Amino acid sequence: MSVEAPSLSDVSVSPETSGDAEFPYKAISRGAIASVVFFVASLPGLIPTFAALLVLTLPSILTGWVGLRATRRYPNEFSGAGLAKLGISAAAALLVGGVALHTYIYLTEVPDGYERVQFYDLQAAETDADAPTQKAVEIDGESVFLKGYIHPSSGSGMLRQFILVPDLGTCCFGGQPRSCDMIEVTLDGGEAVKAGLTKRKLAGTFQLNRIPQSKTDFDNAIFYRMRVDQIK
Repeated sequence: MSVEAPSLSDVSVSPETSGDAEFPYKAISRGAIASVVFFVASLPGLIPTFAALLVLTLPSILTGWVGLRATRRYPNEFSGAGLAKLGISAAAALLVGGVALHTYIYLTEVPDGYERVQFYDLQAAETDADAPTQKAVEIDGESVFLKGYIHPSSGSGMLRQFILVPDLGTCCFGGQPRSCDMIEVTLDGGEAVKAGLTKRKLAGTFQLNRIPQSKTDFDNAIFYRMRVDQIK
C-alpha cells in the first residue's frame, strides 16, 4: 500500500514562522555600539588630569543618534535602540556633569591670598630666546597658585624637592625642558609628595633666580623657584 506525501498546499505556515524565516537575525546597530564605546572612553574625563577626554561624549551622542535612526528606519534589520538611547543619555549626562564639576573645581581651587598663574605665562615663545618672561618678573616674591607635573628626573618615592614642568610632553616625551619650562620646587613644613604623573596644584611663594641655577640631570639652567606651602 502506497502513502502519498503531503503537498505544499497541505502545510500551513504561521505568520510568525514566516517572519522568522525571512529575518532570522537582526544585527546590533554599529552606531549604538560605538556610542557606548565612546561613552566608556570619556569616563576618565571626570578626573581633572584627563578632563579633555570629555570631548568624546560628543561622538558618543552623534553615533548614538545615528544608531537609533537606523533601528527606526530598518526595524527588521537592526536592533540596539535601547543601547543607543543608553549611550546618548549617559554621554549627555556625563558632558553636563563633567563640565559643571570642572568649572566648580576651577572656581574654588585657589586658596585665599594667592594669585592664579598659568604656567604658559612663565614660558617664552618658541621663537623667542629662552629667558624669564615679563609675568615672571612681575610676580617675583608674590604668593601664587599654579599647576604642573613632577619631572621624572626629580626622583622617585616621596619628594621634598623636585622640578615642576607644564605638561606631560615636557615631562616625559619632550627631552630636556627649556629653562623657562622648569620651576625648582621646595616644600615647606616637612611636607613631602609622592612622585608620579599626576597633575599637581601648588600654592606658595614664587621667586626669580637673578642668576640662573644649574641642576643635576638637567642640561639647561633654571630661572624659577617656588617655596610651596600647600600641594595637592
